[in-house]
Amino acid sequence: MTRIKIILSLLLLVTAKVCSADQPTVQSPDRLIRFRLFVQNRQLSYSVLYKDQLVIGPSPIRMSVDQTEVTREVQIGKIQPYQLDENYPWYGVHSNVQNHFNAAKIALSAGSEKYTADIRVFNDGVAFRLIVPGKSDIERVARESTLFTLPEGTTAWYHDINAHYEGVYEKRNMDTVKRGGWAAPPATFQLQKASCYLSITEADLKNYGGMALQSNGERGLVLRLPSEQPVSYPYKLRYSPADTLRLSQPARIKGTITTPWRVIMVAENLNNLVNNDMVHNLCPPPDPKIFPQGINTSWIKPGPAVWKYLDGGGQSTLEEMKEYSRMAADLGFKHNILEGFWHTWTDAELRELVRYSAVKGVDIWLWEHSKNLWDAGKRHALFQHCHDLGIRGLKIDFFDHEAKDVIDLYQSILRETAAQQIMVDFHGANKPTGQQRTWPNELTREAVKGMEASKLADRATHEVTLPFTRFIAGPAEYTPVHFGERRKNTTRAHQVASAVILSAPLLTYAASPEHLLQNPAVEMIKSIPSIWDQTIVLPGSAIGEAAIFARRKGNTWFLAVMNGAKPKKIEILLDFLGNGSYKVLEIKDKTGQSDAVELVHRSYNRNSHIQLDLGEGGGYIAKFER
Repeated sequence: MTRIKIILSLLLLVTAKVCSADQPTVQSPDRLIRFRLFVQNRQLSYSVLYKDQLVIGPSPIRMSVDQTEVTREVQIGKIQPYQLDENYPWYGVHSNVQNHFNAAKIALSAGSEKYTADIRVFNDGVAFRLIVPGKSDIERVARESTLFTLPEGTTAWYHDINAHYEGVYEKRNMDTVKRGGWAAPPATFQLQKASCYLSITEADLKNYGGMALQSNGERGLVLRLPSEQPVSYPYKLRYSPADTLRLSQPARIKGTITTPWRVIMVAENLNNLVNNDMVHNLCPPPDPKIFPQGINTSWIKPGPAVWKYLDGGGQSTLEEMKEYSRMAADLGFKHNILEGFWHTWTDAELRELVRYSAVKGVDIWLWEHSKNLWDAGKRHALFQHCHDLGIRGLKIDFFDHEAKDVIDLYQSILRETAAQQIMVDFHGANKPTGQQRTWPNELTREAVKGMEASKLADRATHEVTLPFTRFIAGPAEYTPVHFGERRKNTTRAHQVASAVILSAPLLTYAASPEHLLQNPAVEMIKSIPSIWDQTIVLPGSAIGEAAIFARRKGNTWFLAVMNGAKPKKIEILLDFLGNGSYKVLEIKDKTGQSDAVELVHRSYNRNSHIQLDLGEGGGYIAKFER
């Protein structure tokens, strides 16, 4: 078949999946998900169906530009179908990603304003955005209040935005949620009638403000931009009233206005939800001039990290940090993260630590306050200085806001650190929106209530909620594994298992390397990867109740179980294993002792069953090797 015939065949295939011009419908490659765009009561609107069940009811898409509503009195025009089916390598829950969707760009007009709705429908969800052309030298203000209407009987898990992105997820019945409450994306939902899960968030956030969601009291969540959001407590704590006022103004955008993708993930089960790739699929690939081998570019090095802060923190000397690097090497870890005490050191001391650590195969990271990076000259000077010293990564903290100016700062940091071959870990940050695909030098970001939250009493429930909520949008710097009081109502086996389930390419441990090396489970800890080839969420998992993950790296499987606050009996079939017998190391709770573990060596095969009787916050982890 000639190249022209192939192209025509593809266009016909996609066009067949886009229905009439007055109510265009784009459906997924497997034909199970449909996105409908239409005008209802003179308002641009949409709906989403999964297996012919309405999962997002008819909902208005609302946008204005400079006080002019562009989504009222809309005319639907030309439809331009397109599609993509590609694969690319990834650092996440699996090592290979399929990016497969059907799509359409739909011309819209409202009076003299002409713009485009861009719609993509995957086998695991839908995404849409609006593109409003403009002159490059003219600034305009965009406002949005698009609605996501959920069906009756929907259960939700989300947290408010008072602590920015570091809240506790709570379980809610959307039928009873009152008007005015706030939700920080990603928000996860379980639909009763459609028997599926949803997650609502955004992707490819740049040159725009980040969205939050506000309840309308009628099972609907309204998209709100930063100028309409309450300012978070952390931001008011760390910044001046003048800063607060400045970032509370509507953002002005030059040239074409392209909204981030509005993302609705759809999953039949928790396994499909955890393995959803939509957020990063919606972002552009990395620039090969900056990242010649993409995520496999040589200076990007995922791996576990030691960190002196939560477990024996405070000021540290050069000799103490050398010892941390030595212990990191003994653990097989790749990184040593220094908190703000490094500012009191001389350049000579930093060079000596970098030199010593490099011999051990350990990279040095430095913490920095984001407020010191607003000035472009100072920012560039710091990055250049870090590069010259041999610093390989920066942990940048206290953004605490999602205004466009802050989002622009993220972009500047990512671009400029990439030029200096420096990796990045964002703390005090907003939700991930897939930008790790475009900028793989970002290994992770916080945007989670992690182990730093010393007052979190029910850590068990929190840690078995996060894998199905916050982690759906991307990896989180939770800083797992602590054996002291911070673990609250979880056992030590639960804590070791958390390194597998609450994973990130930069996997920073909360426990000191000394305590990791002294723990009976140290051989297991040494072997836990920070990136995975395959992830399976096993039966028995339930949001807020239990997380049961099988994860593979190469030919080695890990089975990790974290239990919530209620005791639970769990039976696990090992049919995810290959054929033959596996040598297995198990780390179990010691009966009646939450602060002790027992180690068991034995053999299993794919026909074996494991039965667990877990108490409050109990845990289990096993490694399967040929």
